[in-house]
Amino acid sequence: MALTKSDVERFEAFRPRLEAIAYRLLGSASEAEDAVQETFLRWQATDVERVEVPEAWLTKVLTNLCLNQLGSARARRETYVGQWLPEPLLAGDPMLGPADTAEQRESVSYAVLTLMERLSPNERAVYVLREAFDYPHREIAAVLDITQAASQQIFHRAKKRVADGKARTEIDEAAARRIVEEFLVAATSGRTEPLVRLLTEDAIAIGDGGGKVPARAKAFEGAVAVATFMRGLFKPSKAKRAIAGGSPEVYITTANGDPAVVAVVDGRVVGVMCLEVTAEGIAAFRNQVNPDKLERVTEQWAAADHGEPLLNAF
Repeated sequence: MALTKSDVERFEAFRPRLEAIAYRLLGSASEAEDAVQETFLRWQATDVERVEVPEAWLTKVLTNLCLNQLGSARARRETYVGQWLPEPLLAGDPMLGPADTAEQRESVSYAVLTLMERLSPNERAVYVLREAFDYPHREIAAVLDITQAASQQIFHRAKKRVADGKARTEIDEAAARRIVEEFLVAATSGRTEPLVRLLTEDAIAIGDGGGKVPARAKAFEGAVAVATFMRGLFKPSKAKRAIAGGSPEVYITTANGDPAVVAVVDGRVVGVMCLEVTAEGIAAFRNQVNPDKLERVTEQWAAADHGEPLLNAF
């Protein structure tokens, strides 16, 4: 049955919310877009006049498509080259979804998206729908074809698993930016000691190159190991310039609600390093350099004014 203009408008009005749900579930903007488009095709193929609550119907279809995708994604990630990290999104991207509450902001942080990889598909779905979008357990149960009691149990289990892996209390945005600025100064000083002072003792550094850009398969752990790696990362060399396609301009911005360092070469984003900044220091660096996961960020970057870079790396 052909959709009327009103039917299409109803779907488009809900598209941003669907994309935000799918992104949190999949950790990939491109896969989220595909899932939402497939949801639209299902909407197009159904008799929409018989759909009593379009929002509930669309959420159910989308969530189940994402659950199927998560199952196959887990299999693909077993053969993924190196570490797998989510696709970062810059501040202002509508796919980040609602950010009115601390829970909503935290649910899309790079740290929590990474931690959600520990959850089963059902745990991830319940956690996202409840924590980020405040769906009542009655509606979540209907989406997943489970009981309300099961939804509540899954949510508490998922929330505990995410909380167990979280770093210490975060600090305000202005203070976090100052620490990131101090980090860049220290990283380019050629000395390890100033970097160590900015890190927590159990700091980690993880990179995702997807086999297309060099990135260490195993995370660096501990302040000294991370500081040594960062000092080397920001040390200029012809080899690094060759890999990046030039000498990157480095900016401080926000990605997934966290302070981030963005490296840009000729308008193309070649790396987004999300920093987990806590009251005790920088607890984690998660560096996305897989070009397949930087296409949307590059489009965002080209559409905005970022002023002058803080420095030129490499």
